[in-house]
Amino acid sequence: MDLLIPDTGLFIFQMVAFLLLLFVLGKFAWKPILAGLKEREETIEGALKSAEQAKEEMQALQADNEKLLAEARAERDSLLKEAVAAANKIKEDAKAETSKITAKMVEDAKASIENEKRAALADVKTQVAALSLDITEKVLRTQLGEKKAQETLVDEYVKDLNLN
Repeated sequence: MDLLIPDTGLFIFQMVAFLLLLFVLGKFAWKPILAGLKEREETIEGALKSAEQAKEEMQALQADNEKLLAEARAERDSLLKEAVAAANKIKEDAKAETSKITAKMVEDAKASIENEKRAALADVKTQVAALSLDITEKVLRTQLGEKKAQETLVDEYVKDLNLN
C-alpha cells in the first residue's frame, strides 16, 4: 500500500517542480503561445470581416450593375421608341409628299390635256374653215362662171338689202 500513497516529501518535491515548470512555461512559453493564438484569432477575425465586407461590396456592385442594366434597357427601349416614331413620321411625311406630287402631276396632266384639246379644236376649226372656204370658192366659181348666174345673185343680194 505504500506504493499507492505517495510520501509527503515526494509530494512536496513534485509540487515544487510542477509550480516551477508552470512558472517557467508561464514566463517563456505561455505568453508567446497565447500571443500567437491571439494574433491568429485576430487574423482570422480580420479575414472574416474582410470577407463579409467583400461580400457586401459584391452585393452593392451587383445591385449597381442591375440598376445600370435596367437603366440601359430603359434607355434602349426609349431610343427604339424614338426611332420607330421617327421612322413612322418620315414614312407619313413621304406619303404626304408623294400624295402632293401625285396630285400636282394629275393637275398638270389635266391642264396639259385641256391645252392640247383646245389646240386640237382650234386646229380642226382652222382646217374646217379653210376647207369651207375652198369648197365655197369652188362652188361659187362653178355657179358664177356664167354671166347670167352672177347677175341673178347680185339681184338677190340687192333685194335682200332693200328688205332689211
